[in-house]
Amino acid sequence: MTTMAQDYSGAAARRHGGREAEIRRHELAAFLRHRREHVTPEQVGLPRGARRRTPGLRREEVAQLAAVGVTWYTWLEQARDIHVSVQVLDALARALMLDQSERVHLFQLAGAVDPAPPMTCPTVSPALRAILEQLEPMPACVQNSRYDILAYNRTYSLLLCDLDAVPREDRNCMVLAYTHEEWRSSIVHLDETTRLMAAKFRASMAGHLASPAWKTLLKRLRAESPDFCEAWDRHEVVGVGTKRKEFRNAYVGRITVDHTDLWLGPDVGPRLVTYVPADAESRERLEKLHAIAGERGVVMA
Repeated sequence: MTTMAQDYSGAAARRHGGREAEIRRHELAAFLRHRREHVTPEQVGLPRGARRRTPGLRREEVAQLAAVGVTWYTWLEQARDIHVSVQVLDALARALMLDQSERVHLFQLAGAVDPAPPMTCPTVSPALRAILEQLEPMPACVQNSRYDILAYNRTYSLLLCDLDAVPREDRNCMVLAYTHEEWRSSIVHLDETTRLMAAKFRASMAGHLASPAWKTLLKRLRAESPDFCEAWDRHEVVGVGTKRKEFRNAYVGRITVDHTDLWLGPDVGPRLVTYVPADAESRERLEKLHAIAGERGVVMA
């Protein structure tokens, strides 16, 4: 009886998975048709022609722009059960001029992971940037779960290094803490801090094991930092939490702050990171640092 019940349950799960896949294919087909019909030839540099009856682009034009076969693309719009690689999805997104939200939707419908995740975070709105500014002279920034620094205020820009001078693609706390000498020299308890960060990064990565962006970051850290390799190979895992931190600032001296994460959604993802001075001396020094940043004309990221 148990075997029969298990067989029935497995068959039901397969039928459910098949129905879901079919629904996805039809939604993907409808989405592609809709977008194709709303892109004009002129927008992609193609001549309109005098006898065009198709609204937007023709299927063969999308296939040409995405460098795929016409028959294959036709099957895709017919919701046939065919494999679609992430490279082809990327090409279609470009050919159909999808914005970031539409691109995300395309990859979700295809059940694929976008190999080129956005550098900007949709949660960094003008209102959130205004909050960063209003928190001055307290250092504050917006980070995602991968430790990318998405936005920051003037005081934070000079807290551990001249962050404005760091290339945007390198503005990641893991990369900076393990490879950037000025950033590392500003952390008073460096070994403890970096080991804890590696443990938090491992805990966060458990939910993103298939993500190309996470795997690329991990590969970079392992290639560029023996210290990271040692910490990573410990397989330690630590959850998120507040912590008192001490920094050795190049402009105003030693600063003690209480680090707090304010989550911007229900998931452990984008967060507003604040550093509240732990004593009067640290507050005074942060005020001086804010003034120095203002004199330098630092602009919020």
